[in-house]
Amino acid sequence: MLILPFREGLRPVPLKKPPLFYGYMVAAGCFAIQATGIGTHVAFGIFFKPLLADFDWPRASLAGAHSLAFVLSGFIGIFVGRLNDRFGPRVLMTVTALFFGAGLFLMSTVNSLWQVYLFYGIMVGIGLSPVDVIALSTTARWFVRRRGLMSGLVKVGTGAGQFFLPLASSFLILTYGWRTSYILLAVFATLMLAGMGQVLRRDPSQMGLLPDGDTLIGTAPSASAEKGVSLSEALRTRQFWTICFTNLTIVFCLMLIMLHITPHAMDIGIPATTAAGVLSAIAGASIIGRLFVGFVADRLGYRTCMICCFSVLISAFLWLQLADQLWMLYLFALFYGMGHGGHFTLISPLVAEHFGIRSHGVLFGIVLFAGTFGGALGPILAGHLFDITGSYKIAFWICAAVGSMALGLILSLKRKIEF
Repeated sequence: MLILPFREGLRPVPLKKPPLFYGYMVAAGCFAIQATGIGTHVAFGIFFKPLLADFDWPRASLAGAHSLAFVLSGFIGIFVGRLNDRFGPRVLMTVTALFFGAGLFLMSTVNSLWQVYLFYGIMVGIGLSPVDVIALSTTARWFVRRRGLMSGLVKVGTGAGQFFLPLASSFLILTYGWRTSYILLAVFATLMLAGMGQVLRRDPSQMGLLPDGDTLIGTAPSASAEKGVSLSEALRTRQFWTICFTNLTIVFCLMLIMLHITPHAMDIGIPATTAAGVLSAIAGASIIGRLFVGFVADRLGYRTCMICCFSVLISAFLWLQLADQLWMLYLFALFYGMGHGGHFTLISPLVAEHFGIRSHGVLFGIVLFAGTFGGALGPILAGHLFDITGSYKIAFWICAAVGSMALGLILSLKRKIEF
């Protein structure tokens, strides 16, 4: 491919291109990383009841290990994002995959609650740290015009993982028990995360390419790759903190639901395998949401689509108060899943739209870390309220209220940063 000296103001024109833009390979690798990492993490809800049955721990205490993994992954994700901005994803994915797999393997040996916090909360939390920040930040670097669509396609991996891995985990637990199931998940997750990490490249300039597979006459590959504000500049803006608090509040709701919807379904008399199907239905609906929202957002704007997603989610939380039959839970799963998938598709492009991709990895990592606070608090609070009241009713009302706060925050996000 011919790359001539850089001059401003030139438009993309088609020159001789390779048969397949390598960005699609990167997106496929990110898809697989999302499916494996997020799908395995969500499957913790399937292991929830078997662990409680064997050890009779308080729900809030067991949910705390899940929340610790979530918070720790967000905190470490800030540093992972910074390292990814500078050095790229391959070594980072390999090292963290080993932590992820080792934590899952050691979960097969637990006999005390502190071991769950160590093996799952800390080790799996470390392994989970690059799954979102590397996959979505790398995608944002490889695609500009189709950033929303490609982010949506990558996030479909999350939906696919959430669909298949809870079902697979439920089958494995019923067939082999939860201990053997954790061993099998550990082997699968380690191979997938480490293997797919080797497909990734930090940005197209490393391969003499441009985002979206374009070729600019006279434009160096790196000319537009680093456009954006610095970390310190972004931290001084109201817009950045608005995005952070928006993510914190909505992820409070989303993680509360994802961990407790299966136990809730079982508590109202739905069999375990059918209850796991509700979680998989959410994942299936989220695939539709990710694809549709990603496609539409490149045309209507990321903020507008996020407002729509939050409105759908609030309606779903209110409907859940009435849902005491299986068909009602599946209807909830349809609308909740679409809103859930849409939000996680939009958050990375929203950061890139406001601040560029010069420091996208670390900025996106901070936004995700903010989300982990809400995502950690939600499941613990719901478990604590259940232990006190024997019901999730109050927790679901709180979801509707906090979701309304998130809607108010995103409505207040208007002016973009100039860069």
